[in-house]
Amino acid sequence: MKGRIALVTGASRGIGRHVAEALKSYGAHVIAPSRAEMDLASPEAVNHYLGAVGRQIDILVNNAGINDLAGVDEITDEIMLRTMRINVLSPLQITQHVAAGMKARRYGRIVNISSVWSFVTKERRLPYSASKSALNGITRTVAVELAPFNVLVNGVAAGYVNTDLTRQNNSPEEINEIAATIPMNRLADPSEIAELVAFMCSEKNSYMTGQVVVIDGGFICK
Repeated sequence: MKGRIALVTGASRGIGRHVAEALKSYGAHVIAPSRAEMDLASPEAVNHYLGAVGRQIDILVNNAGINDLAGVDEITDEIMLRTMRINVLSPLQITQHVAAGMKARRYGRIVNISSVWSFVTKERRLPYSASKSALNGITRTVAVELAPFNVLVNGVAAGYVNTDLTRQNNSPEEINEIAATIPMNRLADPSEIAELVAFMCSEKNSYMTGQVVVIDGGFICK
């Protein structure tokens, strides 16, 4: 992917940061807007940023997302609309912008970061699970439409990942309890997710499209 231009959202930490670093290590020029530069909650802000960037994007990784926990009786329109705006509509908006240039050049790679919670779920995950399930649908449908133009579109459904945020939100004891639910008996390292994404974004991936690949250490197999 040397010389390719990649746009990665949510690259300030966690999976996104490791994805950006991996793409750079393989020779891509990475554009990684901060929230101040491109606020995904605002369609106008997204359009403004994309207008400045132009359409010369070869690789898009839609990584940014939110996970507001809420039980069925706690969910409000505000929670659902915000979750869908950031996790579903903004990736679609960015995809629509970059797709035109990719089609014209007959080359492109798009990866949407989904979640195992689009395949399984648990209490208080309704907004997040619904949004990631919708993102999977976008991934598959856009893949069908763009395949004739050599634009490959895939998703990565990550399980538990050992990020700074995970460690902030869980005690060491809680992380050990989570690990015990995973057949691999540990959380994923962010670099392991990033390497899968990098393959999907590379020219080594010349045929795989429309897939949402689960990488979770066997979690959803149990």
